[in-house]
Amino acid sequence: MASVDLRDNNLLGISWVDSGWVPILNPGNVLDYFSERSNPFYDRTCNNEVVKMQRLTLEHLNQMVGVEYILLHAQEPILYIIRKQQRQSPTQVIPLSDYYIIAGVVYQAPDLGTVIGSRVLSAVHGVQSAFDEAMSYCRYHPSKGYWWHFKDQEERDAKAKPKSKKKEEPSSLFQRQRVDTLLLDLRSKFPPMFYQPKPGEKPIPVEVKKETEPPVELVKQEEREREPATKTSAPAPPSSKPPPEKRARLQ
Repeated sequence: MASVDLRDNNLLGISWVDSGWVPILNPGNVLDYFSERSNPFYDRTCNNEVVKMQRLTLEHLNQMVGVEYILLHAQEPILYIIRKQQRQSPTQVIPLSDYYIIAGVVYQAPDLGTVIGSRVLSAVHGVQSAFDEAMSYCRYHPSKGYWWHFKDQEERDAKAKPKSKKKEEPSSLFQRQRVDTLLLDLRSKFPPMFYQPKPGEKPIPVEVKKETEPPVELVKQEEREREPATKTSAPAPPSSKPPPEKRARLQ
């Protein structure tokens, strides 16, 4: 059972139900169900309340002037429509509002102005959202001007045509040759002490063959052969002056 403030005139966003009445609702007692005190849609100053207090029939409503409630349409057992109207004479009434009861739940039917306002507000919200989304795809650059940048299009293009990434070489030919040279140089200077034939096997020491030293006599002989070559001086260059001329002696 809903509890609302009766001073609130806008009752379009609320509903009311009394679960005790739902199984026994019918066209004969639906107005009694609607006239429950906890119903926020019911006006207790209406003519129906006067007829109910005086224990009269609903036919006496036609002879009265003021606000009244009538059963406008009934579709058992699910739908009942009740109208609130202002009676001015036995033949002249002014409709004020309609209420529909679906499966025991009472709602107020919106008026035409509320329906049009809601539709216009929904349309304006949709148009505003479309403009906001369109502006999010707009790009501008002083040298290029305006253009559209759609992320979904880029994703579709990327899925349709996957880009082939070029494999980058880890090193150039010069770098590989240089590294190989340095490794060979280091290997010659620092030969390995152990080697492992297969992974997991025990390393085997490497036998290093020492070069045999030449005998002492050969070393001394080589030194003797080098000494004369160093001690001999270079021959003097020939003089560039011509020999003196012989002159005849005078007797």
